[in-house]
Amino acid sequence: MSTSLPSEFQKSARPGDLTPALHVLLAGGALSEAQAEHAFTELATGASHDGEIGAFLALLAARVPSVNELVGAVRVMRSKVERVPTRLLPAQLLDTAGTGGAPKSFNVSTLAAFVAAANGAKVAKHGNRSRTGRGSAETLERVGVNINASRSVQAKCLEECGICFCFAIHHHPAAKHAIGVRKALGFPTIFNLLGPLTNPAGAARQVMGVYAPQFVRPVAEALLRLNATRALVLHSEDGLDEVSIFKPTRVVEVRAGALREWTIDPRALGLANVDPKTLAPSSLDEAAALFEAVLRGEERGPRRDLVLVNAAAAMLAADVVASMEEGIQVAAQSLDFGDAWKCFESLRELSLSS
Repeated sequence: MSTSLPSEFQKSARPGDLTPALHVLLAGGALSEAQAEHAFTELATGASHDGEIGAFLALLAARVPSVNELVGAVRVMRSKVERVPTRLLPAQLLDTAGTGGAPKSFNVSTLAAFVAAANGAKVAKHGNRSRTGRGSAETLERVGVNINASRSVQAKCLEECGICFCFAIHHHPAAKHAIGVRKALGFPTIFNLLGPLTNPAGAARQVMGVYAPQFVRPVAEALLRLNATRALVLHSEDGLDEVSIFKPTRVVEVRAGALREWTIDPRALGLANVDPKTLAPSSLDEAAALFEAVLRGEERGPRRDLVLVNAAAAMLAADVVASMEEGIQVAAQSLDFGDAWKCFESLRELSLSS
């Protein structure tokens, strides 16, 4: 029991108690990796009070989380994830999940995942529903993919089709106890950062867009500490959590045990100079139609360009291509020759198997 507070605020330790972490944060401090690991372990018990969870998430959201806080939290999330039982090694696997919380265009990271898989990457695409109602889960479900496939079917899809969809709600028991509080809050929380860092298949390669520029470096540093094989953490100057075709995109790359910062300039790559925020579909039906049109090679405008540049980044992270320029060319061919569509059709069919 604490002796530093008036008696009416003292309480005995109990399961799920976040008070030790709250004291550190209220004092303006940052949690050590061990303290963060302890706090998230307590939260994962399901015994934490919603008031404690809300205070904990709000205090963390008031500033940029430290690398120690990210790493400690991720270690707990990864230890409790319901894993995809694949025979593929983490270093072989790629994810293209971003944080969300940024202005929306359309399902770019999901489309990029199919293009990358069509060219030999092994993609464990992690995703969820969106506040817009047009997220990766909703769109894939509308175009016929079984987003609720069992983990064994996901593994089969990954190994035979080169891609699977890992629906986040089925894989993260450690996060479910905070869902109600997160929905009640009107802002992104540390869980927006933790989700993409906790791939259910253990992917050690990824393209991770973040919703604000201040998170690029600490997330990349956390991935370095977590032994990522290769990762591109990025945020565009026009506010997207993906590579933009309108403004330059800042990238901090994790590779070979080091960090390297660079910029993707869409003009230098010859891409359409259109604000991606103007390309967003207005309904789920429109999102699904756009999704299919891009994969069939029928969409020839700026939406295609947006997919091409993000697919190039994905293939770069997977070591399928050696440069963004090569990646754009390879991605265009896979759309034009039908390889990306065939990859999608294979996943759709196999996801429905038992």
